[in-house]
Amino acid sequence: MTSHEIFDPGLQPERTLLAWRRTCLAFALASLIGARFTIDALGVFAVVVGILGAGLAAAAYFAAAFGYQRAQRALHAHGGSGTTGMPIALATGAALLVGLACAAFIAVGTLNG
Repeated sequence: MTSHEIFDPGLQPERTLLAWRRTCLAFALASLIGARFTIDALGVFAVVVGILGAGLAAAAYFAAAFGYQRAQRALHAHGGSGTTGMPIALATGAALLVGLACAAFIAVGTLNG
């Protein structure tokens, strides 16, 4: 079996990669849309949080892609997955930034009441 052949006939690593791609796209869009709708209330803070959230989502996307390649190589070499938790950490950071922006938006709205 060569390293370019699919290891898993059920395509579990490929399904996982596709799920990570959808998740990262959703985080990036949520960050940018959140920045767009909160810019009037939060100003530059909204832009910074939106760009950071989208950046973390992009980093998670690439980490998932590299993790998929690493998993395929490890499966072919010795049957183990060889994956790390980096995509999960980056996606968690993106989700926390979106939550922080939402909390700031609610706080500013409440204070300006």
